[in-house]
Amino acid sequence: MNTAPDSPTPTRVAVGMSGGLDSSVVASLLQDQGYEVIGLTLHMFKEGSRCCSIEDVQRARAVCDHLGIRHYTVNAVELFAETIIEPFVDEYARGRTPSPCVLCNQYIKFGTLQERARQLGCGFIATGHYVRKEKRVDGWHVYKGRDAKKDQSYFLHRLSQEQLEHSLFPLEGWSKDDVRAYAQEKKLPVSISSKTESQDLCFITEAGPAPFVEQRRPALKKAGRVMDTDGQVLGTHEGIHRFTVGQRKGLGIAARAPLYVKELDAEENIVFVGFRQQVQSAGCIVEDAHWIRGQTPDTSRPYNVRLRYRHAGVAARITSVQGKDVTLIFDEPQFAVAPGQAAVFYDGDEVLGGGWISHPAPAE
Repeated sequence: MNTAPDSPTPTRVAVGMSGGLDSSVVASLLQDQGYEVIGLTLHMFKEGSRCCSIEDVQRARAVCDHLGIRHYTVNAVELFAETIIEPFVDEYARGRTPSPCVLCNQYIKFGTLQERARQLGCGFIATGHYVRKEKRVDGWHVYKGRDAKKDQSYFLHRLSQEQLEHSLFPLEGWSKDDVRAYAQEKKLPVSISSKTESQDLCFITEAGPAPFVEQRRPALKKAGRVMDTDGQVLGTHEGIHRFTVGQRKGLGIAARAPLYVKELDAEENIVFVGFRQQVQSAGCIVEDAHWIRGQTPDTSRPYNVRLRYRHAGVAARITSVQGKDVTLIFDEPQFAVAPGQAAVFYDGDEVLGGGWISHPAPAE
């Protein structure tokens, strides 16, 4: 007997299905465990994408047909454009490097999709993220997944306690090899290669973000100066949106040693470059910090802070807290601390929260 939409049951679970390997395995696994599973797929982008297009909807539906479960498509094209695409383009226009997957998880996958799951009487939304959660006296805690190469806790650091309460991460203790083996055993109609998996910047083609940004902000494609830290003009560029802090290739200038992008000045349309040691930072200011358990971590001790998704992390101390802004000092200088990227705080395997890098502090 179906449960009314306003009375979710914990035995009915919606799986956010991208049409890829991980989410397909999650749907089959939960079905094996006795849950009533419903597949939900977000259609978020019309122009061709690696994880949110109409083709992905079709792949997800094929998996649901194979499993004999219901499948629904959730149209989030306008919401995705407003919440993810526009801020993404705006950040590049400001000379920053955005992290759109963080916002997509916060507002769409665990926002809109979770709400749709409730409407269908589901007690939980399950996803293929490699991350784990644990309930303690003080609330939900989030930890890295078992497979370090696939850990996605970085992208989930802005989830709320309520979102975590109604989320399941069945792959928390799985490795990628486990997932592939299970998919083969169950004969799931999905590729076991990594080529069809969801990944960051799913809406960007191999050409990179510049053409995408230019299509939406044509005025950004304008000539500007490339300058060194002494103010000497070394060359020209065709728009600061074509660069990111730490970039080495594509500068179009020669020097006695490799040069890297140090800073992007959007107001003056200048790309500042420097030698590697000049692109090191002693710390940074992190704005709009969100803490999973609602409180700023103890400032008397260091934490491991990841400054981008593939960053190994650096020991850092919080030296100042001003509302939602915190100032960090690294134990050792870090290369290419890029404004706009997420700085995520870890205590061992636990992710505490994080915020957006506002600007770095130069190394001495």
